[in-house]
Amino acid sequence: MAIFIDIDVMLARRKMSVGELAKRVGITPANLAVLKNGRAKAVRFTTLDALCRALDCQPGDLLRHE
Repeated sequence: MAIFIDIDVMLARRKMSVGELAKRVGITPANLAVLKNGRAKAVRFTTLDALCRALDCQPGDLLRHE
């Protein structure tokens, strides 16, 4: 059982770069890469909210449980 973050899917749908998303969210590209590559142990709700606002999506569009 694991939770996956599908930021790369939403980036492709929105035709947005990692750098642009990092700038809109207010985090470093390195921290965004940690999230995107599934190496993060936790995600702050404020960061999740900022991601959803920048990508115009719902948290369920970014998080997947398998």
